[in-house]
Amino acid sequence: MGGAGLWLDRLARGAALAAGAVLCAMALAVTLSVVLRALGQGGLRGDYELVEMGCACAAGLVLPLCQLRRGHVVITVFTAGAPPRASAALDRIWLWLAAAIWALLWLVMLRGMAEMRGTGGRSMLLALPLWWGHLPALLGAAGAGAIALWQAVQPPPAPGG
Repeated sequence: MGGAGLWLDRLARGAALAAGAVLCAMALAVTLSVVLRALGQGGLRGDYELVEMGCACAAGLVLPLCQLRRGHVVITVFTAGAPPRASAALDRIWLWLAAAIWALLWLVMLRGMAEMRGTGGRSMLLALPLWWGHLPALLGAAGAGAIALWQAVQPPPAPGG
């Protein structure tokens, strides 16, 4: 994997590492909140809001790595007995379709984020702008789409390789 593939691999890994950091920060925040409540100090203000936004953030940021590793659900009932060339051709078709779906999903999420930003919606306790939660998902969908497109245009593997 060279050039664009290496760059996309680093992008996917970096996004997944960021997702992991967000999940760790959420775990620490929840733990701190529970401990503070147990000590009678009350929990962290807005801990539920932070966890909600953090989950959306982490879920969006792992999409590129999932696409890179082809970790999405694959149903092979129809292709299990197919010849390798037919299976590879169907795989390529699905990669083009995946790239198109990621692009469409990105556009829909962008529109949703713009609408949410336009209404000025904020979280109840911390008053965080709600559209912030869409940014990582937008980045994730864009990254996953770019990776699917890159995978679709790659030359087929050599026979037996």
